[in-house]
Amino acid sequence: MTERDIPDSWSSASGREPDQNKRLSRTERFGETQPFDVPATGSNSKSVKRRKKNHLEGLPINSNSEETAQLSSTSGKWPRWMKSWTWLVLLMLIPGSVGFLAMAMLLKLPTAPNCPSIFWPLASASVRLHCAQLAASKQTVNNLLQAIALVKELPQNHPLHGEIDRFIEEWSRDILKLADQSFQTGNLEEAIATAQKIPQEVTAYKLVDEQISKWQSIWSKAEETYNGAIAQVKERRWQSAFMLSAQMLRLDNEYWAGTKYDQLNRLIATAREDGDKLGKAESLANSKVVDNLLEAIKLAESIGQESYIYQKAQEAIPAFGRKMLELAQAKLDKQDADEALNIARQIPESAKLQGETDDFIAIADAKRSAWIGNVSGLEAAIAQAQQITPSRPVYQEAQQLIARWQLEIEDVAHLERARILASQGTVPNLTAAIAQVQLIPPSNPRATEARQEIGRWSAQVERIEDQPYLERAEQIAIFDDINSLEAAIAQASEIRRGRALYPEARKKIRAWIGKIQRIQDQPYLAQAQELAQSGNLTAAINVAQQIASSGRALSQEAQAAINDWQGQIRTRENWRKAQEVGATGTPEALLEAIGLADRVSNNSILRMDANLAIDQWSQQLLEIARSEGQSDIAKGIDIAKSIPRGSAAYSAAQEQIRTWQEFLNPQPEPQPQSQSESQPFPPSTTNEQ
Repeated sequence: MTERDIPDSWSSASGREPDQNKRLSRTERFGETQPFDVPATGSNSKSVKRRKKNHLEGLPINSNSEETAQLSSTSGKWPRWMKSWTWLVLLMLIPGSVGFLAMAMLLKLPTAPNCPSIFWPLASASVRLHCAQLAASKQTVNNLLQAIALVKELPQNHPLHGEIDRFIEEWSRDILKLADQSFQTGNLEEAIATAQKIPQEVTAYKLVDEQISKWQSIWSKAEETYNGAIAQVKERRWQSAFMLSAQMLRLDNEYWAGTKYDQLNRLIATAREDGDKLGKAESLANSKVVDNLLEAIKLAESIGQESYIYQKAQEAIPAFGRKMLELAQAKLDKQDADEALNIARQIPESAKLQGETDDFIAIADAKRSAWIGNVSGLEAAIAQAQQITPSRPVYQEAQQLIARWQLEIEDVAHLERARILASQGTVPNLTAAIAQVQLIPPSNPRATEARQEIGRWSAQVERIEDQPYLERAEQIAIFDDINSLEAAIAQASEIRRGRALYPEARKKIRAWIGKIQRIQDQPYLAQAQELAQSGNLTAAINVAQQIASSGRALSQEAQAAINDWQGQIRTRENWRKAQEVGATGTPEALLEAIGLADRVSNNSILRMDANLAIDQWSQQLLEIARSEGQSDIAKGIDIAKSIPRGSAAYSAAQEQIRTWQEFLNPQPEPQPQSQSESQPFPPSTTNEQ
């Protein structure tokens, strides 16, 4: 290493006396003491030399020429006692000064070497170690590497080699720590580069590959987790994204567990807000309402470019615009051109459908003119469609419409002339109008409209022709007798099937036929009703069945009467049979009689007698149950249970059943409670004053 390898920041020994003295004290432990030559400089050093020379020559210490001359001139003149005192003072000062100087030279520390100015090929091991320690104390990568470079060149057999190896190991680990600090602050490449600067021959180098692998593993896992969370954010799976972000807290890296974790959480929170906006926009767009679609587009546009939802929002805007275009097309299909154009013109430019929107507006505007239905409107539509250039996707559609509208111009002319004729309302004019419209070929665009007009005008002709038949029939039927009604039916039947007034004629014919049937069948129904009132229900039913089964006008009324009379017959039969069975008096017979009597209809005059009989028979059952209960309580209970609910004896029977059951299953008498049991809480011990 040469002098230029030493960093310029190293100062001279005079600038770092405390640290250098400390470093030199460590080097003295290794037995390497370097001579420290402290030169005397300035006036003080000259004075000392002069004093030494004078002392050796026997001259006084203060060798100033004037003083010396004065002393010489007056030496012979001084008093004796004064000379003795002078020598005494000199003897006291000279040894003290010499001792003071000796002690100062011994106590003064040697000057530390100036590391930047050292010629390293000739530098001793202690100087190299001293300068290496100075460099390493700065704890930077370059200084630590320079410290290692200063001492690693020493031979293996050098006395300081063990201590130097220890320092090199320490400084290498310091470099690895600095590299880890770079890794912790998020600079993986810098950390790897720093670690790889450690010399391979150093013992600590074996930790480099292991540490780099650890860093790369942590970094790879962190990136995978971070990117996975971002992917979940893009799919709007917020819960999964937050769960992945929480895993970053467990990473052994301050950058990923701190800075990137906070950044990711802020990103997820922001993206979630944007996702809620986009979700609301999608919900609005599903309503298929123009105002909601416009609001949805505004919400999607409000999502900024920095958001991970931005791309999806940008993809959604054209979709929302296309939905608006579909709504406009639906209105156009219903020939509501004004509303279709209003919707299409509201589609914003951000939907990126300007070309399609312009084409739609051009076609819709032309169709609106064509739907006016006259020649001038069709000509205007053709002129508008001709403005569409061949480069547009709707050019072929425009050409097809032009060809159709050109044919329609001829059709419209026929229709206009025909409508003028039909407006007269006479059969010849209507017939002429029909002939005029029939000139339109079935393949022409207005053929459907022409057929509709032909049908309408033909029906109008048929009404004019057939109305006299219907009016004469109504006049004949006004007498409401069978002959008049039959004549009216014959007159109305002249209107043939498929004619315009045929449904109305058939409706009137059915009404007149019903009147004839009522006139014919009413005597039979009246006879049956008279027989029923006399009590001969069977004969009444036989007479009414002649009408009910024929499907005539009074058949439903006759059938209703028959059903009523048959019910009365069944009621009488059930009442008679109930009386016969109840007369037997056994429990079984009484129960059967009660069931038969209960079948009597509530509308029958026999229902009151049946209710009285049911009460009487239930009372008999109760008496039988009590009688049997004296010898067989279980049998008495069974008989009492058979008494029907609602009868006069039902309540008494239930009371009797409870009495018997209590007798058969007596309840144990309650045991008297002790004082402690009767008082759930102990009495209060507080004394009231």
